[in-house]
Amino acid sequence: MRITAILWVCGLLAAQTRTVSDEEVMRVHRSALLIDTHNDVTSATVEGLDIGPRRSTGHTDIARMRQGGLGAQFFAVFVAASYVNGNRSAHRALEMIDSVKHDIAARYPDTFEFVTTAAGIEAAYRKGKIAALMGIEGGHAIEDSLRLLRAFHDLGIRYMTLTHSNTNNWADSSGDVTRPNVKHHDGLTGFGKEVVREMNRLGMMVDISHVADKTFWDALEASAAPVFASHSSCRALSNIPRNMTDEMIRAVAKKGGVVQINFGCEFLSQKSADASPWSNPRLSAKLEEGRSAGKDPQQARAEMKKLMAEMGVKMPRATLADAVAHIDHIVKIAGVDAAGIGSDFDGVQCVPEGLDDVSQFPNLTRALLQKGYRAEDIRKFYGGNLLRVMRAVEQTARH
Repeated sequence: MRITAILWVCGLLAAQTRTVSDEEVMRVHRSALLIDTHNDVTSATVEGLDIGPRRSTGHTDIARMRQGGLGAQFFAVFVAASYVNGNRSAHRALEMIDSVKHDIAARYPDTFEFVTTAAGIEAAYRKGKIAALMGIEGGHAIEDSLRLLRAFHDLGIRYMTLTHSNTNNWADSSGDVTRPNVKHHDGLTGFGKEVVREMNRLGMMVDISHVADKTFWDALEASAAPVFASHSSCRALSNIPRNMTDEMIRAVAKKGGVVQINFGCEFLSQKSADASPWSNPRLSAKLEEGRSAGKDPQQARAEMKKLMAEMGVKMPRATLADAVAHIDHIVKIAGVDAAGIGSDFDGVQCVPEGLDDVSQFPNLTRALLQKGYRAEDIRKFYGGNLLRVMRAVEQTARH
């Protein structure tokens, strides 16, 4: 087995500079069921955006999704930390769920089919439709209630990110680990472990993007099913707390899970991260000020963009090669079954050159082929690995 793996890696390295025709790119791309596990366009549709027409801003609309060959999209039911004030988190989650179901799936039934299972994704794909699914981003959305967790599952939620950038009442986040005024729990509380077990029972994927390192290990231990990262990348290549260490990536893979690569520039490139609030002290202070004031994320982003312009801080864009490097790193340390795609389109301000929006996924296919990856490997990255995780989670729930 080890000799076979070595020969495979040697073959991959030898093929890294091969030329690839447009015909081959599109043949391989069309053969893959492309599943993106995180898109935040819902934060705009809930405010009235029509996802149908091609638009000149943002990353996502139907025209570009079709151009990019999307087979299934998990739309983010994102609940900002500001909604914790006044116990409005569940209310916001319901608004976001309605936006996916009403503003996207029901508004464009010829394009989308709302589904909740791996089999449903494949059935929609066979019909030529884009499967629409939902994942909650921010465990505070359940307002510390297993009853609400079950209700969200009944409405179609099929994964939940245990935290967002805020530590909640039962799980620590990677976004505020250094904030002295935040009450931390050293990972998951007893109730947090109950949440994970109930997600297993329901058949809801446990998403460990955004969590603190100790929360990650607690969730991994508590879960009877594989866990996954819906939109995270590799800390070895870009050292920010939102990315995963090699040890974490290997542990996710060993449990049968998958790491879905985030396309945000600071997630992919250390140069980008160094110019971002993750590393720039003044920007970090401004971001902390916005969090403390409970500002809406869109308002905070606008203010951050203005501050960066005033300071003359320009974030260097990541490249297509950076995105490939993260997939390649996961493959090298954990195997081809451990990598996938969770773009975070319309949730990040900076994306790589060549991956400017959802229409440009074929560029990634080309780059992976040029790197030496086979069509069957790319089909795993683009959806096969995620479908395997979904089936395992569904199987755990049945038993």
